[in-house]
Amino acid sequence: MIGLYSSLVVFFLLQAHQSTAVFNITAAEPLFPSQTLVSSGQIFELGFFTPNGSANRYVGIWYKSMTPSKIVWVANRDTPLAHSDQSAKLKIGSDGNLKLVDKQQNIVWSTNVSVHSNNTTAMLTDGGNFVLQDRNSVEIWASFDDPTDTLLPNMEIGLNNRTGERRYLVSWKNDNYPSSGYFVTGITWETPPQLFTWNGSSPYWRSGPWDRSTFIGMPEMDSSYFSGYVLQQDLQQGTAYFSANTKNNSLFAYGFVSPGGVLTLIIWDYGSKSWSTNWEAPSNSCEVYGTCGPFGLCNSLNSPICRCVKGFTPRSKEEWNSRNWTRGCIRETELNCQKNTSRSASMQVKKDVFVQMNRMKVPDSAEYLKDIGDEGGCQSWCLNNCTCLAYSYVGTIGCLVWAKDLIDMQEFSTAGQDVCVRVAHDNTGMSIQTRLIISVSTMVGIVFVGAAIFSLCKWRTSKRGTNNSNLLLNFTLNVLKDKTGEMSLGNSWKDQLKQVDASELTMFSFSNLLHVTNNFDATNKLGQGGFGPVYKGKLNDGKEIAVKRLSSSSGQGMEEFKNEIILISKLQHRNLVRLMGCCIEGEEKILVYEYLSNKSLDTFLFDSGRKAELNWDIRFQIIRGIASGLQYLHRESNLRVIHRDLKASNILLDEKMNPKISDFGLARIFEGTQVLLNTHKVVGTLGYMSPEYAMGGIFSEKSDVYSFGVLLLEIVSGKKNTSLYYQGHHFNLLSYAWQLWSEGTGLDLTDEAIVHTCSTSEVMRCILVGLLSVQDHATDRPNMSSLVLMLSGESELPQPRPPTFTFKSEIPSHDVKSEWECIFSTNSITNSVVDGR
Repeated sequence: MIGLYSSLVVFFLLQAHQSTAVFNITAAEPLFPSQTLVSSGQIFELGFFTPNGSANRYVGIWYKSMTPSKIVWVANRDTPLAHSDQSAKLKIGSDGNLKLVDKQQNIVWSTNVSVHSNNTTAMLTDGGNFVLQDRNSVEIWASFDDPTDTLLPNMEIGLNNRTGERRYLVSWKNDNYPSSGYFVTGITWETPPQLFTWNGSSPYWRSGPWDRSTFIGMPEMDSSYFSGYVLQQDLQQGTAYFSANTKNNSLFAYGFVSPGGVLTLIIWDYGSKSWSTNWEAPSNSCEVYGTCGPFGLCNSLNSPICRCVKGFTPRSKEEWNSRNWTRGCIRETELNCQKNTSRSASMQVKKDVFVQMNRMKVPDSAEYLKDIGDEGGCQSWCLNNCTCLAYSYVGTIGCLVWAKDLIDMQEFSTAGQDVCVRVAHDNTGMSIQTRLIISVSTMVGIVFVGAAIFSLCKWRTSKRGTNNSNLLLNFTLNVLKDKTGEMSLGNSWKDQLKQVDASELTMFSFSNLLHVTNNFDATNKLGQGGFGPVYKGKLNDGKEIAVKRLSSSSGQGMEEFKNEIILISKLQHRNLVRLMGCCIEGEEKILVYEYLSNKSLDTFLFDSGRKAELNWDIRFQIIRGIASGLQYLHRESNLRVIHRDLKASNILLDEKMNPKISDFGLARIFEGTQVLLNTHKVVGTLGYMSPEYAMGGIFSEKSDVYSFGVLLLEIVSGKKNTSLYYQGHHFNLLSYAWQLWSEGTGLDLTDEAIVHTCSTSEVMRCILVGLLSVQDHATDRPNMSSLVLMLSGESELPQPRPPTFTFKSEIPSHDVKSEWECIFSTNSITNSVVDGR
């Protein structure tokens, strides 16, 4: 009981001992601080209250006769009255709405709904629902639709993706301060849904998927006092709502999220005549989201509590030994299916196998395959799809598969599900002797294969007239020299450059590239960027390539060329363009990329004849793909990379319209725990640069976030940020978007080509995410990890701050020069490819 009382809040209910009870509020009978509104069965009470030690006064609802008391709803949680205000009242206004007014008759809180008549009344039900109804007893507004931190029986929390409605529980700031706190609990939009608690925008706890009767990550739900848990999801309507229903009002209970983020179910014990805790979450470290990191397995009964899944090893043994497990585990052996993609049929290796783990809380981010009806089909599907990292067949749900790192796994002592994790055949527990024999045999084979490859390479070199090793050595020595007028790489860059070797890049001869591009014929030209022209070519094996040739007149030089070589060869992600090789001969500096048939995003987005090809589903796919790529660059890759030139022309599209971020010539690596860097050489594209970078040369991850926000708004609107003089008084798209948003007409920003077919809730979410990303101050912008969650609908969206930098009354003079040396590209002449590759 000590734990219970510490989680409840004892309130001083102002004048409760001498208050007068009323049963409804009408236009003629408001509620004063000396009165309380009571439900007909004397179960709930509504009135004015003051928390212990507070100077503020609020209107709230609490259980009438049960102690210790807990406020279950607060009207004016973020707009308190002064404790000394004895003249405040809760009344029905002339428009029929409930209004809380202070002694000066200022409106502190209002229901603010559309009412056809002022002949309305307010009453409190025995279920704790404060209801505003018309003269025909039709409900106009209800407190159940506007929850604070508490879920009562028969109250719903959830979301409506079409209308944008979100009913979440939001914690108090602290036990004596009802204002909105840091923790939010709600339902996610996925199939099947989960119950989540977030700390700000970061996941803090989750329930596991819903299996039609319980959340499978909460074994204690089976023994819970409630039997009426309901979660209704309508995919067509875009809704998901959860409630704990009971028809018996004599069963008193409530759930709430505490100021510390603990979701707790409290029930009334008639025997002891007191409240008792039925369950709470998280109740131990293993229930805190991601405690053991990716591919880490948590068991609260073990010491230490974290271990790696079989076939994986800690990413950092030092951190792991110091009990910092959040970076998780990595594979000991590459998956065989990944090896197979680069080997001929005669060199096929064994198929991958699955390691089965029992009594598990399944990982987050599951994909539900509704068309697979048994466990064998689930296993077969996963085995035949190399991107599938694990599967679990849950009898009450069906087939769940995972294509992302497995995060937030917990091992239960009872209940739980079987989770099968994909590993290479080498990691299935063969004996040391067997491994030794295989290793020796493999080494002997490697010697012979190596000799054959060496002979083949020597023959190819003689045919191409260039020695790859000498080229690479000359390149390395050349670029390590600090040249006048160019930035020095620094030790970190040099170390990365030294690691680039012939095994990672193909060194093309200039004569070969002349041949595959037909002597750089104009008919093969794909586009012209700030770097130079880009040509299409076809190798002898039929593979198409994009050849990017550094122009001698380019404002860019060796610095940008080095960046491309170092970064793209080290970064591997489905939303980043792939560098196939390079050529350095004499004055020629050439980069060779994969060819992407749909060229760059701007060729569709800003072309009135082609933009309709980008329907909303494709645009939303592109937005999320770009966000995923930036998240990888900022937080998930081995290098922390700031792109610095994100724009529509640097987003290439493959045959399925999947986006790939390109042009890393201006990118920079952050070392260690660096947060900000400063430069006097401001580079990038006007219209996409953040204020702190354009005006002060300061850049960070948030600089890319700003560029992403600009690009997102461009994708939604189909307009360039700086191409139009919006509505006669807006300098750019950002200020125009803000005005529409603030006026409640944000959907007017939508591109006319998609306005009748798009998802309005997704469009509105994207516009809001865009405005959050382009806020003036870097500290106000979310990071990319938060933005990815926001775009997926798994995170509540805060309100953006009104911009100041983006508002301009007139177009600034082109004669104004920066005090820094600037290398700018415009949206018509880019640093990379205009028409794609």
